[in-house]
Amino acid sequence: MGLEPRRKKMTETGADRRVADISVVIVHYETPDWLERCLAALAATSAPLELEIVTVDNASTNFDAGTFRTTHPDVRLIVNERNLGFATAVNRGLSVAHGRYVLLLNPDALVAPDTLGKMLELMDDQTDIGCSTARLVRSDGTLDAACRRSFPTPRRAFFRLSLLTRLLPRNRWVNQYNLGYLDEFQDADIDSPSGAFMLVRRATVEQVGGLDERYFMYGEDLDWAFRMKSAGWRIVYTARTTVRHEKRASSRLDRARTIRQFHDAMRIFYRVHYANQYPRIASWLIYRAIDTREAIELAAEAIHRSLHRSSISSQRSAT
Repeated sequence: MGLEPRRKKMTETGADRRVADISVVIVHYETPDWLERCLAALAATSAPLELEIVTVDNASTNFDAGTFRTTHPDVRLIVNERNLGFATAVNRGLSVAHGRYVLLLNPDALVAPDTLGKMLELMDDQTDIGCSTARLVRSDGTLDAACRRSFPTPRRAFFRLSLLTRLLPRNRWVNQYNLGYLDEFQDADIDSPSGAFMLVRRATVEQVGGLDERYFMYGEDLDWAFRMKSAGWRIVYTARTTVRHEKRASSRLDRARTIRQFHDAMRIFYRVHYANQYPRIASWLIYRAIDTREAIELAAEAIHRSLHRSSISSQRSAT
């Protein structure tokens, strides 16, 4: 992998372990090819950093742990016997991470050679930043809107659920959630990044704790950022480096389940952080709006799958 000159191989006791600059925690599920690309991108890091890489596999069916350990002896591998969800898997990785900073990195997020060095420089220069993220782009080069967000207050959530943000993506009042009115090439203080690339200061982790394990997938990054901001830390988006993010590479495996998990996360986040601030009737309406949006998306997915099966069946009949 070529990472040996930059970091020391970890030991079980940690008695002689140097403190890493960055502990990279990667939660993997059913995307071994992307995991290999992710590790290769880390290996190409140009800055002379001390890295510690922890990979947590969430009971993938197509992942050979023995082969991985042989191929990547310098990567700490944790294998879960069942899929524990993203938040719990991250916390397992955090429990063995010792770096000055912790980087949550999706296996389908590929860092540029200059990414880690520039991010570390930003964090070291501005010690009031508890968490930072880079400019994340999709495979077509467009910005991954989830990489810089405001917290989803009821008003912001209404515009997002009503799809008005798609009609008016650059309107400052309508699209506050994804900050569509901001220049993507300018640094900015934000409420939350995406858990696909989230660099967090060790002191911040120690103060606010790990991820909330009530979230199975989605929402845990927003919740973590909410607790960081509540503790007084800044969260910053920087365009000084770019990371390629192949959005939802693993979640495509079961789109219906993904839809349910996403909307469950919305309910949890609202219940934990906002429900006590609003009248019960307002909360009831918000929950019903989430239910409605979930039902619409599930119905659309069911129709899509039905049409897909019909198309395959027709093609087989034709042959």
